[in-house]
Amino acid sequence: MALGKRRKARTLALLFCVATFTTLLFSYTLRDPSVYFFKFASRLSDNLFSRGPCACGQCMTEPEDDPWFTERFNQSIQPLMSRENSALSDETFKWWQWLQSERQPANFSWVVEELFQLIPDGALYMDAGPERCRTCAVVGNSGNLKGSQYGRLIDSSDFIIRMNQAPTLGFEEDVGTKTTHHVMYPESAKDLDNGTSLVLIPFKTLDLQWIISALTTGTIKHKYVPVMSRIKANKDKVVIYSPTFFKYVYESWLEGHGRYPSTGFLSLLLAVHICDKVSVFGFGADQYGNWHHYWEENSLAGAFRHTGVHDGDYEYNVTLLLADKHKIQMFKGR
Repeated sequence: MALGKRRKARTLALLFCVATFTTLLFSYTLRDPSVYFFKFASRLSDNLFSRGPCACGQCMTEPEDDPWFTERFNQSIQPLMSRENSALSDETFKWWQWLQSERQPANFSWVVEELFQLIPDGALYMDAGPERCRTCAVVGNSGNLKGSQYGRLIDSSDFIIRMNQAPTLGFEEDVGTKTTHHVMYPESAKDLDNGTSLVLIPFKTLDLQWIISALTTGTIKHKYVPVMSRIKANKDKVVIYSPTFFKYVYESWLEGHGRYPSTGFLSLLLAVHICDKVSVFGFGADQYGNWHHYWEENSLAGAFRHTGVHDGDYEYNVTLLLADKHKIQMFKGR
């Protein structure tokens, strides 16, 4: 908002200077300069004050956009779940349950109702408009962040999105200190501070039951692997990644490659839909071609790239295309 006001102030000053100069020029060359001045000023004002889709210099969506992007980008699908958009089509529900099958899943509608008695309900971040310029940093976990010194740049964003087990302590110069949103699933969960939003990616109904339990009774301690029975997080800042949006990312952006998208790619597409300007850090290999986490020694380079469920190469190529089409800005580190 502040950025938009500063831009308008500068534009008004520029318009005033141009108008003054034009009036003086026309007064010496034309019999009735006022007519020509007002026509010129009106045309100039239309160009300078035309309201774009956001208040940033360049927006995620533009009136004349790239066909590749517009074919994939569907702004009507909300990234985060609410009571209103929680109903899943039969096709979506079957696909979602297929990701990690359950023997006897609980009633989805009942679980959703219990969930939204505990966490906030409503359409969050869907406030895009000509007055908003929301900048976002999506911080992946690649080893290419080591020695990058991106910390201050990352911390300058409005939203800073991290994922899974990503630490900041001890890596502040390279990855920053702030986190506004932390994306996780039950098996990758970690405690958060009171000011950070927990973004849960659910793969099944049991995952929704887990977050209810982890914020209250702590009764769910084991799924197919042990999970945190309780989690430190602000329940008023817990949000749920929509299964409908999950499927949309898989079909529209990955075109069915892999079994399902990685946490990193899901986080990126969340940012593409709720932000006006997206900067991406810590994606891809390091300068030596190694794929590893920035907080780990490179003893198993590439292990998390070939999990059998994600198509890391295809995801990375789509990410590069988004950068090539100026939808995101990539910082490739070292």
